[in-house]
Amino acid sequence: MQIRHVTEADAEAFLGLSRRLDQETAFMMLEPGERTTTIDEQRNRLRSAVASANQTILVADAGDCLVGYIAILGGGYHRNKHSAHIVAGVLQQYAGQGLGTRLFTEGDRWAREVGLHRLELTVMVHNRRAIALYMKMGFRVEGTRRDSLKVDGAYVDEYYMAKLLD
Repeated sequence: MQIRHVTEADAEAFLGLSRRLDQETAFMMLEPGERTTTIDEQRNRLRSAVASANQTILVADAGDCLVGYIAILGGGYHRNKHSAHIVAGVLQQYAGQGLGTRLFTEGDRWAREVGLHRLELTVMVHNRRAIALYMKMGFRVEGTRRDSLKVDGAYVDEYYMAKLLD
């Protein structure tokens, strides 16, 4: 399993991965069928991420398909360009095999290399597996976003978590 930076050529595979994650888990932001992104739009988004000095997307490449990713999306203004929001996902059949740890470890290395100081993310409070990973990787809960999402008709709280890099 190779962890590498995404390229524009990955647009179709990355879009497919994102759609599979939307279907496999209720922990991602979009519901099944809600993602209407075209391959060209995805290619443009990847191009933008690759071109930015404080953004990247790392993918887990199984050779024949992408099976996980971590997106590190840095701020676009002088006052917040040191800070980045993280979105991550791993296909269920690859969960529990250390892939999330590998993605976050490589993401952390890259973030330090480019001079980021703060990494942050949100996670549903009942997503215990993800919270355990984030805590292991040095993230801490900074607060709770009450009723921030509505999943299957029920309001869900999210933790706001962050990590400061040395």
